[in-house]
Amino acid sequence: MYDLIVVGGGLAGITATIYAVRRRLKVLLVSKTLGGKTNYRMQLPPEEPPIVLEGQEIIAGLKAELERLDFTHYKDYAVRVSRHRDGFAVYTQEEAMLLGKAVIIATGVKHQRMHVPGEEKYLMRGLGYSALRYAPHMSDRVVAIIGGGQLAVRAAAEIALTARQVYLVGAEPHALENPLGAKLKKAQNVTILENYQVLEMQGDEYARRILVSAPDGSQSEIAAGVFFVEIAVIPNSQPVVGLVDVDPSGHIRIDERGRTNVPGICAAGDVTNTYMEQILVAAGGGVTAALSAYAYLLPGL
Repeated sequence: MYDLIVVGGGLAGITATIYAVRRRLKVLLVSKTLGGKTNYRMQLPPEEPPIVLEGQEIIAGLKAELERLDFTHYKDYAVRVSRHRDGFAVYTQEEAMLLGKAVIIATGVKHQRMHVPGEEKYLMRGLGYSALRYAPHMSDRVVAIIGGGQLAVRAAAEIALTARQVYLVGAEPHALENPLGAKLKKAQNVTILENYQVLEMQGDEYARRILVSAPDGSQSEIAAGVFFVEIAVIPNSQPVVGLVDVDPSGHIRIDERGRTNVPGICAAGDVTNTYMEQILVAAGGGVTAALSAYAYLLPGL
Protein backbone atom coordinates (compact mmCIF):
# COMPACT_ATOMS: atom_id res chain seq x y z
CA MET A 1 0.00 0.00 0.00
CA TYR A 2 1.24 3.47 -0.88
CA ASP A 3 1.28 6.32 1.61
CA LEU A 4 -0.24 8.65 -0.98
CA ILE A 5 -1.82 8.26 -4.41
CA VAL A 6 -1.90 11.42 -6.54
CA VAL A 7 -4.50 11.24 -9.31
CA GLY A 8 -3.73 13.58 -12.21
CA GLY A 9 -0.54 14.58 -14.01
CA GLY A 10 -1.10 18.28 -14.59
CA LEU A 11 0.67 21.06 -12.74
CA ALA A 12 -1.28 20.51 -9.50
CA GLY A 13 -0.62 16.76 -9.53
CA ILE A 14 3.07 17.13 -10.34
CA THR A 15 3.73 19.71 -7.63
CA ALA A 16 1.79 17.60 -5.13
CA THR A 17 3.92 14.58 -6.04
CA ILE A 18 7.19 16.50 -5.69
CA TYR A 19 6.33 17.91 -2.29
CA ALA A 20 5.03 14.57 -1.02
CA VAL A 21 8.16 12.71 -2.12
CA ARG A 22 10.31 15.38 -0.47
CA ARG A 23 8.47 14.52 2.76
CA ARG A 24 9.68 10.94 2.19
CA LEU A 25 6.23 9.56 1.50
CA LYS A 26 5.83 6.48 -0.69
CA VAL A 27 3.96 8.08 -3.59
CA LEU A 28 2.12 6.72 -6.61
CA LEU A 29 1.19 9.16 -9.39
CA VAL A 30 -1.70 7.95 -11.55
CA SER A 31 -1.93 9.75 -14.89
CA LYS A 32 -1.84 8.81 -18.56
CA THR A 33 0.54 11.67 -19.36
CA LEU A 34 2.34 14.52 -17.61
CA GLY A 35 1.70 18.20 -18.19
CA GLY A 36 -2.08 18.50 -18.40
CA LYS A 37 -3.29 21.56 -20.29
CA THR A 38 0.23 22.98 -20.54
CA ASN A 39 0.84 20.36 -23.25
CA TYR A 40 -1.40 22.41 -25.55
CA ARG A 41 0.09 25.60 -26.96
CA MET A 42 -1.87 28.21 -28.83
CA GLN A 43 -0.36 28.92 -32.23
CA LEU A 44 -1.06 32.13 -34.12
CA PRO A 45 -0.21 33.12 -37.71
CA PRO A 46 3.51 33.81 -38.29
CA GLU A 47 2.97 37.52 -38.86
CA GLU A 48 1.58 37.87 -35.34
CA PRO A 49 3.89 38.46 -32.37
CA PRO A 50 4.49 35.02 -30.79
CA ILE A 51 2.70 34.00 -27.63
CA VAL A 52 5.08 32.92 -24.88
CA LEU A 53 3.44 30.21 -22.83
CA GLU A 54 5.06 30.41 -19.40
CA GLY A 55 3.42 27.18 -18.29
CA GLN A 56 5.61 25.10 -20.60
CA GLU A 57 8.78 26.40 -19.00
CA ILE A 58 7.37 25.75 -15.54
CA ILE A 59 6.23 22.22 -16.36
CA ALA A 60 9.57 21.38 -18.02
CA GLY A 61 11.42 22.26 -14.83
CA LEU A 62 9.02 20.26 -12.69
CA LYS A 63 9.27 17.21 -14.97
CA ALA A 64 13.05 17.36 -14.66
CA GLU A 65 12.68 17.48 -10.88
CA LEU A 66 10.35 14.47 -10.94
CA GLU A 67 12.93 12.40 -12.83
CA ARG A 68 15.33 12.83 -9.91
CA LEU A 69 12.84 11.67 -7.30
CA ASP A 70 11.86 8.20 -6.14
CA PHE A 71 8.20 7.64 -6.92
CA THR A 72 6.04 5.35 -9.07
CA HIS A 73 4.12 6.52 -12.14
CA TYR A 74 1.16 4.38 -13.16
CA LYS A 75 0.23 5.45 -16.70
CA ASP A 76 -3.53 5.11 -16.85
CA TYR A 77 -6.72 7.04 -16.12
CA ALA A 78 -8.40 6.74 -12.74
CA VAL A 79 -12.12 6.02 -13.02
CA ARG A 80 -13.19 5.50 -9.42
CA VAL A 81 -12.00 6.06 -5.86
CA SER A 82 -13.54 4.27 -2.89
CA ARG A 83 -12.81 3.56 0.74
CA HIS A 84 -10.77 0.42 1.39
CA ARG A 85 -10.14 -0.75 4.97
CA ASP A 86 -7.95 1.93 6.57
CA GLY A 87 -7.32 3.76 3.29
CA PHE A 88 -8.60 4.09 -0.23
CA ALA A 89 -8.67 2.16 -3.48
CA VAL A 90 -8.13 3.86 -6.85
CA TYR A 91 -9.49 1.90 -9.80
CA THR A 92 -8.12 2.59 -13.27
CA GLN A 93 -9.44 2.30 -16.80
CA GLU A 94 -7.41 -0.87 -17.26
CA GLU A 95 -9.13 -2.32 -14.18
CA ALA A 96 -6.16 -2.09 -11.82
CA MET A 97 -6.84 -1.53 -8.11
CA LEU A 98 -4.26 0.70 -6.44
CA LEU A 99 -4.24 1.10 -2.65
CA GLY A 100 -3.19 4.15 -0.68
CA LYS A 101 -3.55 5.55 2.82
CA ALA A 102 -4.40 8.98 1.40
CA VAL A 103 -5.38 10.40 -1.99
CA ILE A 104 -5.01 13.73 -3.79
CA ILE A 105 -7.37 14.40 -6.69
CA ALA A 106 -5.88 16.75 -9.28
CA THR A 107 -7.70 15.67 -12.43
CA GLY A 108 -8.45 19.09 -13.94
CA VAL A 109 -11.35 20.00 -16.20
CA LYS A 110 -12.60 19.49 -19.74
CA HIS A 111 -13.37 22.49 -21.92
CA GLN A 112 -16.67 22.19 -23.73
CA ARG A 113 -16.59 22.30 -27.53
CA MET A 114 -18.97 24.01 -29.95
CA HIS A 115 -19.20 20.91 -32.17
CA VAL A 116 -19.24 22.87 -35.41
CA PRO A 117 -17.38 22.27 -38.69
CA GLY A 118 -13.77 23.47 -38.60
CA GLU A 119 -13.43 23.41 -34.81
CA GLU A 120 -11.17 20.36 -34.66
CA LYS A 121 -9.10 21.59 -37.60
CA TYR A 122 -8.24 24.90 -35.95
CA LEU A 123 -7.89 23.67 -32.38
CA MET A 124 -4.93 25.58 -30.89
CA ARG A 125 -4.29 27.12 -34.31
CA GLY A 126 -5.92 30.44 -33.60
CA LEU A 127 -8.72 28.78 -31.61
CA GLY A 128 -8.38 28.19 -27.87
CA TYR A 129 -10.48 27.51 -24.79
CA SER A 130 -9.02 29.67 -22.03
CA ALA A 131 -8.96 33.38 -22.79
CA LEU A 132 -7.79 34.38 -19.32
CA ARG A 133 -4.75 32.15 -19.68
CA TYR A 134 -3.62 34.15 -22.71
CA ALA A 135 -4.99 37.55 -21.69
CA PRO A 136 -1.56 39.19 -21.18
CA HIS A 137 -0.72 38.42 -24.83
CA MET A 138 -3.84 39.89 -26.44
CA SER A 139 -2.61 43.49 -26.59
CA ASP A 140 -3.79 45.30 -29.74
CA ARG A 141 -5.36 42.15 -31.22
CA VAL A 142 -8.82 41.51 -32.62
CA VAL A 143 -10.34 38.78 -30.45
CA ALA A 144 -13.63 36.88 -30.63
CA ILE A 145 -15.01 35.43 -27.38
CA ILE A 146 -17.67 32.77 -27.97
CA GLY A 147 -20.10 31.82 -25.22
CA GLY A 148 -23.40 32.70 -23.64
CA GLY A 149 -22.77 32.80 -19.90
CA GLN A 150 -20.74 34.49 -17.20
CA LEU A 151 -17.50 32.80 -18.21
CA ALA A 152 -17.63 34.47 -21.62
CA VAL A 153 -18.62 37.85 -20.16
CA ARG A 154 -15.73 37.78 -17.70
CA ALA A 155 -13.28 36.76 -20.43
CA ALA A 156 -14.48 39.52 -22.75
CA ALA A 157 -14.18 42.12 -20.00
CA GLU A 158 -10.58 41.20 -19.25
CA ILE A 159 -9.49 40.84 -22.88
CA ALA A 160 -11.09 44.21 -23.70
CA LEU A 161 -8.64 45.94 -21.35
CA THR A 162 -5.84 45.51 -23.90
CA ALA A 163 -7.30 44.18 -27.18
CA ARG A 164 -7.98 46.51 -30.09
CA GLN A 165 -11.39 44.96 -30.72
CA VAL A 166 -13.43 42.29 -28.94
CA TYR A 167 -16.46 40.46 -30.30
CA LEU A 168 -18.61 38.74 -27.68
CA VAL A 169 -20.54 36.19 -29.70
CA GLY A 170 -23.60 34.45 -28.29
CA ALA A 171 -24.02 36.32 -25.03
CA GLU A 172 -27.34 35.65 -23.34
CA PRO A 173 -29.12 38.79 -22.08
CA HIS A 174 -29.26 37.63 -18.45
CA ALA A 175 -25.46 37.13 -18.42
CA LEU A 176 -25.03 40.84 -19.13
CA GLU A 177 -27.24 42.01 -16.26
CA ASN A 178 -24.36 42.75 -13.90
CA PRO A 179 -21.58 45.36 -13.51
CA LEU A 180 -19.29 43.55 -15.97
CA GLY A 181 -22.06 43.35 -18.54
CA ALA A 182 -22.84 47.03 -18.12
CA LYS A 183 -19.16 47.86 -18.57
CA LEU A 184 -18.97 45.82 -21.79
CA LYS A 185 -22.02 47.56 -23.23
CA LYS A 186 -20.30 50.92 -22.77
CA ALA A 187 -16.88 49.84 -24.05
CA GLN A 188 -16.06 51.33 -27.46
CA ASN A 189 -13.87 48.38 -28.44
CA VAL A 190 -16.50 45.70 -27.67
CA THR A 191 -19.22 44.45 -29.99
CA ILE A 192 -21.85 42.28 -28.31
CA LEU A 193 -23.79 39.88 -30.51
CA GLU A 194 -26.53 38.60 -28.22
CA ASN A 195 -27.91 35.12 -28.88
CA TYR A 196 -25.84 34.62 -32.04
CA GLN A 197 -24.87 31.05 -32.91
CA VAL A 198 -21.56 29.95 -34.43
CA LEU A 199 -22.14 27.76 -37.48
CA GLU A 200 -18.59 27.15 -38.69
CA MET A 201 -14.92 27.97 -38.09
CA GLN A 202 -13.16 29.09 -41.26
CA GLY A 203 -9.60 29.94 -42.29
CA ASP A 204 -6.48 28.58 -43.96
CA GLU A 205 -3.72 27.10 -41.79
CA TYR A 206 -5.16 29.12 -38.91
CA ALA A 207 -8.62 30.16 -37.81
CA ARG A 208 -9.44 33.48 -39.48
CA ARG A 209 -13.20 33.94 -39.18
CA ILE A 210 -16.45 32.42 -37.97
CA LEU A 211 -19.75 32.04 -39.77
CA VAL A 212 -22.53 33.08 -37.41
CA SER A 213 -26.31 33.11 -37.41
CA ALA A 214 -28.28 36.00 -35.90
CA PRO A 215 -31.53 35.46 -33.93
CA ASP A 216 -33.49 36.41 -37.07
CA GLY A 217 -31.77 33.66 -39.06
CA SER A 218 -29.52 35.89 -41.15
CA GLN A 219 -25.89 34.82 -41.52
CA SER A 220 -22.65 36.79 -41.55
CA GLU A 221 -18.90 36.33 -41.07
CA ILE A 222 -16.73 37.74 -38.29
CA ALA A 223 -12.99 38.01 -38.87
CA ALA A 224 -10.55 38.02 -35.95
CA GLY A 225 -6.96 37.17 -35.14
CA VAL A 226 -7.76 34.95 -32.16
CA PHE A 227 -10.87 33.00 -31.11
CA PHE A 228 -11.72 31.68 -27.64
CA VAL A 229 -14.60 29.38 -26.74
CA GLU A 230 -15.75 30.23 -23.22
CA ILE A 231 -18.45 27.74 -22.27
CA ALA A 232 -18.68 26.41 -18.71
CA VAL A 233 -15.99 23.79 -18.06
CA ILE A 234 -16.70 20.23 -16.93
CA PRO A 235 -14.62 19.22 -13.88
CA ASN A 236 -13.11 15.73 -14.04
CA SER A 237 -14.47 14.85 -10.62
CA GLN A 238 -16.37 11.72 -11.66
CA PRO A 239 -14.01 9.33 -9.81
CA VAL A 240 -15.00 10.81 -6.45
CA VAL A 241 -18.60 11.93 -7.04
CA GLY A 242 -20.63 10.34 -4.25
CA LEU A 243 -17.56 10.01 -2.05
CA VAL A 244 -16.68 13.68 -1.43
CA ASP A 245 -18.75 16.84 -1.58
CA VAL A 246 -18.95 18.67 -4.90
CA ASP A 247 -20.61 21.98 -5.74
CA PRO A 248 -23.54 22.27 -8.21
CA SER A 249 -21.12 22.52 -11.16
CA GLY A 250 -19.28 19.35 -10.10
CA HIS A 251 -16.15 20.99 -8.69
CA ILE A 252 -14.75 19.32 -5.58
CA ARG A 253 -15.29 21.40 -2.46
CA ILE A 254 -12.10 21.99 -0.49
CA ASP A 255 -11.12 24.13 2.47
CA GLU A 256 -8.21 26.55 2.67
CA ARG A 257 -5.84 23.61 3.16
CA GLY A 258 -6.99 21.64 0.15
CA ARG A 259 -8.92 19.11 2.23
CA THR A 260 -12.25 17.62 1.20
CA ASN A 261 -14.95 16.62 3.68
CA VAL A 262 -13.47 13.09 3.76
CA PRO A 263 -10.35 12.80 5.96
CA GLY A 264 -7.48 11.48 3.89
CA ILE A 265 -8.73 12.85 0.56
CA CYS A 266 -7.39 16.19 -0.61
CA ALA A 267 -7.82 17.90 -3.97
CA ALA A 268 -6.04 20.57 -5.97
CA GLY A 269 -6.17 22.52 -9.21
CA ASP A 270 -8.98 23.27 -11.63
CA VAL A 271 -11.11 20.29 -10.51
CA THR A 272 -11.72 22.09 -7.20
CA ASN A 273 -13.84 25.11 -6.31
CA THR A 274 -10.69 27.21 -5.94
CA TYR A 275 -11.01 30.68 -7.41
CA MET A 276 -9.65 31.17 -10.94
CA GLU A 277 -8.27 28.69 -13.47
CA GLN A 278 -4.62 29.71 -13.52
CA ILE A 279 -1.36 27.76 -13.78
CA LEU A 280 0.29 29.17 -10.67
CA VAL A 281 -2.92 28.82 -8.65
CA ALA A 282 -2.93 25.12 -9.57
CA ALA A 283 0.72 24.73 -8.59
CA GLY A 284 0.09 26.34 -5.21
CA GLY A 285 -2.93 24.14 -4.68
CA GLY A 286 -0.84 21.05 -5.34
CA VAL A 287 1.67 22.11 -2.70
CA THR A 288 -1.08 22.84 -0.18
CA ALA A 289 -2.78 19.48 -0.79
CA ALA A 290 0.50 17.60 -0.43
CA LEU A 291 1.31 19.27 2.88
CA SER A 292 -2.22 18.56 4.15
CA ALA A 293 -1.97 14.91 3.11
CA TYR A 294 1.38 14.69 4.87
CA ALA A 295 -0.11 16.17 8.04
CA TYR A 296 -2.92 13.61 7.86
CA LEU A 297 -0.45 10.73 7.48
CA LEU A 298 2.18 11.92 9.96
CA PRO A 299 0.76 10.21 13.09
CA GLY A 300 0.96 6.82 11.35
CA LEU A 301 4.34 7.23 9.67
